[in-house]
Amino acid sequence: MFHPTDRLAIFIDGSNLYSAARALQHDMDFRRMLDWFREKSILIRAYYYTAVVEGEEFSPVKPLVDWLDYNGFSVVTKPVKRFTDTAGHSRIKGNMDMEIAVDMLELAPALDHVVLFSGDGDFRRLVQAVQAKGVRVTVISTQKTQPPHIADELRRQADAFLDLNDLMADFGRPKSATAQ
Repeated sequence: MFHPTDRLAIFIDGSNLYSAARALQHDMDFRRMLDWFREKSILIRAYYYTAVVEGEEFSPVKPLVDWLDYNGFSVVTKPVKRFTDTAGHSRIKGNMDMEIAVDMLELAPALDHVVLFSGDGDFRRLVQAVQAKGVRVTVISTQKTQPPHIADELRRQADAFLDLNDLMADFGRPKSATAQ
């Protein structure tokens, strides 16, 4: 599946990966993740996408974003949008799909293999477009949760699917008992 001479890029849908890892009762070890991919291929770039709440004194995602930025990841953020739903409740939205799609399509000509950490079925067409450029696509998410975090159409479109649960021994760590 991975070849030592492949030019590889990783695209991480931050909120989707966080949700899947949490459902599997694990945290991600991003340093071990980078090392794992570097052992398997020529890692060109590792992107991490997340929406951030601006103006808050403390944001729980800020320490992670800072660490990733200093440790080999290209971090892409945008502010969340606040809106009121039909029931009058205040909600926030921070979809990064367009940013992931644009970056993946722009970088595709320089790659042999793309790894997408997301189970979002909206990415099926993006995967198909990248494959049309001759790039293999591996999707990492999980079927081991109820409901599964991977959309069936995305899993079927990918050249390969790896279950995040099976990779936790390589770059995960069990959630600590004190973690919320």
